[in-house]
Amino acid sequence: MSLFLTELKAVLIKDDTVWQLERSLVYESELLGRVVEIPADFETDLASVPRVPIAYMAFGGRAHREAVLHDYLYRIDSNPVVSFMTANRAFLEAMKALGKSFFVRQAMFMGVCAGGLFSYHKKKVFDDICKE
Repeated sequence: MSLFLTELKAVLIKDDTVWQLERSLVYESELLGRVVEIPADFETDLASVPRVPIAYMAFGGRAHREAVLHDYLYRIDSNPVVSFMTANRAFLEAMKALGKSFFVRQAMFMGVCAGGLFSYHKKKVFDDICKE
């Protein structure tokens, strides 16, 4: 069974876009066959839903913990290092584990599959994303 073993505790560090974990976020993944620990001080933009009104109204703010896991697994030095599609499937798995509806899960999964390749393996775990 997949589940988050800790709660998300993060602080906003830039505008409304960049958050930093105050403590590690721990997720047990059946798909990955292991526990993933996203370390404290990891920076994330949560779910990067485009600010197009309809898309943002439908999907913005819906999957924070899952998005942190996904952002982490996209990093070139995450532990474990996973493929692009495995990171996307872990995001889907985490959304299901937290009870997101089928519609939300599938739409957000398709979104990361379609647009995520541009950010996959472009950063390291402790890169300062505020400088971008």
